[in-house]
Amino acid sequence: MCNKETITSTGRKMMISENILFGMGNPLLDISAVVDKDFLDKFGLKPNDQILAEDKHKALFAEIVKRNKVEYHAGGSTQNSVKIAQWMIQKPHKVATFFGCIGTDRFGEILKKKAEEAHVDARYYEQNEEPTGTCAACITGDNRSLVANLAAANCYKKEKHLDLDSNWELVEKAKVYYIAGFFLTVSPESILKVAKHASDNNKIFCMNLSAPFISQFFKEPLMKVMPYVDILFGNETTDDIAEIARKTQNLPKENTRRQRVVVFTQGKDDTVATVDDQVTMFPVVDIDQNDIVDTNGAGDAFVGGTEGCLTTCFCVLSHLICTNQPNIYCDNTSRLNKITFNDCISLSCLFQTSHFLLSTQDSCLHWSKSSRWRSASGRVTTRPTSSSRGLDAPSQKSQTFTNVSNLLSFTQDMFCTYILF
Repeated sequence: MCNKETITSTGRKMMISENILFGMGNPLLDISAVVDKDFLDKFGLKPNDQILAEDKHKALFAEIVKRNKVEYHAGGSTQNSVKIAQWMIQKPHKVATFFGCIGTDRFGEILKKKAEEAHVDARYYEQNEEPTGTCAACITGDNRSLVANLAAANCYKKEKHLDLDSNWELVEKAKVYYIAGFFLTVSPESILKVAKHASDNNKIFCMNLSAPFISQFFKEPLMKVMPYVDILFGNETTDDIAEIARKTQNLPKENTRRQRVVVFTQGKDDTVATVDDQVTMFPVVDIDQNDIVDTNGAGDAFVGGTEGCLTTCFCVLSHLICTNQPNIYCDNTSRLNKITFNDCISLSCLFQTSHFLLSTQDSCLHWSKSSRWRSASGRVTTRPTSSSRGLDAPSQKSQTFTNVSNLLSFTQDMFCTYILF
């Protein structure tokens, strides 16, 4: 298995440490529940949509709690992704740091508890002017309608939190950074400060276009940050997606030691990535609609899988990163082993797929081994039962994962066996 303790070409041992992954964004307490069409109609919601709460939605959050059995999760796009990365890494805990603003209220306390349960080092800026942000995930069948009330998430202050010495030390400690585009509406100056630090120190800065309205209505702050972006994620569905990805890759860039990588997911359609001046298509694992438990946060899970790969399997430490090519190197056996970013995306597709199927951390997931990891990205071989929401018995050629640790161990084994050697 890939060991988190690696020996570099200079003979020094390095261990994946706390706070090596940094995320900053809009923390929301996710309130997730299965609802019916009447509930959607009452509040003017579409079955598959994401909107900001208006006055007519104020009663929604109280009613969804009263009417339905709900689940609470530490949410918000960036926080979702760093949670997945931490979930993939497992130990040490608090590999991922998260900054954002919450209120001093009951929902804020629940949010802090949920982040702690996910082993994320959440350092929230707490204020009492606005309540903690919430997001109602109204689930109907395969669809989910998201209604977000940002509230306190809109109140993040760079000078009152990011600029504090104790907090900035955590930024400096990180090697990989991820911020969703949604945060451009809150504190673009905070994003710029972190992005410039990453660029000046040849670290990896990742960003997500998040939603169409970011590019449409926040183009100016977005383009100010773009020169510092090493890895750009997006979710697009258009006929000329490959050309858009290529042109985005070629936008001006400050740190020329790294060529920008652009990754566009397209739901069930191929994931598109520009790496090494080439556009590569990654097929998405085909899943029966009846097998899907929940699609909420699947895109965030994809990004989290990527960040987890960068932080763990690729041993992303500044002195292990090749500065002349966009490829990343992992020194696992006293020699450098070249791993392309394409391998990282293949693993991320697996995590996006597993997110569709896993309802609890003790669910079983069955995966078929492939002679080359990237050739299949893993293939789901069985279907979940309606009673347990787990999965049926595996076929003879399948691997069975009874918990997250086993899934992690298997993915690391796959990297070592089929890519590193």
